[in-house]
Amino acid sequence: MAILVIAEHDEGALKSGTLNAITAATQLGADVTVLVASDASSAVAAEAAKVAGVTRVLAADAPHYGRPTAENMAALVLSIAGNYSHLLAPATNFGKNFMPRVAAKLDVAQISEISAVVSADTFVRPIYAGNALATVQSKDPIKVITVRSTAFDPAGAGGSAQVEPLAAVADTGQSSVTGRNLTKSERPELAAARIIVSGGRGMGNGENFKLLEALADKLGAAVGASRAAVDAGFVPNDYQVGQTGKVVAPELYVAVGISGAIQHLAGMKDSKVIVAINKDAEAPIFQVADYGLVADLFQAVPELTSELG
Repeated sequence: MAILVIAEHDEGALKSGTLNAITAATQLGADVTVLVASDASSAVAAEAAKVAGVTRVLAADAPHYGRPTAENMAALVLSIAGNYSHLLAPATNFGKNFMPRVAAKLDVAQISEISAVVSADTFVRPIYAGNALATVQSKDPIKVITVRSTAFDPAGAGGSAQVEPLAAVADTGQSSVTGRNLTKSERPELAAARIIVSGGRGMGNGENFKLLEALADKLGAAVGASRAAVDAGFVPNDYQVGQTGKVVAPELYVAVGISGAIQHLAGMKDSKVIVAINKDAEAPIFQVADYGLVADLFQAVPELTSELG
């Protein structure tokens, strides 16, 4: 079996979700190809070639891959899809954008957000906001799969794959990316952070998130938020952790002023250690927390930050 992993990158380095997808791919077979599409792919392709388990890297260069659209990415993948039994991408905004189009064009059912590989045609994936796990078997000739990154360890270094050029597919012209509004931060990227400090509606307003930022700075952590906090306008969308935000599994997750709605728990309950601070002793977050503190966050968080020195 030949497996294709479509790489997510930031025009200079592989994103962590790609490494998790490569780990899932190696559990399917030993013939793993990574596809890098960019307007200057050499650096990313060279990095992908050094990942353990990768046997070949295909590099497609064209101006329209600098800001790729779902139409252009799908067209590129479809141009070589017939050579592979499995097509994998991380279950991030990147993978969710074009993989359903690939599946539809191939007339197969996409298998979304797998969390385990049972065999070449059988996978485990979460359903009902992560409250149940379904084991699904696909009889489709080509399996189109997105990989939940928190369920697989990132692939390490040690590979020595060959990098081969791949002919770009012409720009479909159906849509184009006219701009990006990205939040810049010196803190770790939320999806890859080892420690995350998140705030919820209990923070009261966006100004109070400075309390969490001070704590995060002491811990070297990323700052996240519940959907309620994002919807209230306290923080930008890219802070959101949950079923409709980012799914994370850091070593330490500190939930401050978060009640623990099912949608939020679906995005963080796989964290190694969960600490909850909430003045409501009946808050659902305490049911999944390893350590819980029933206290006023406006008193507890500054005290915790101070103790960390």
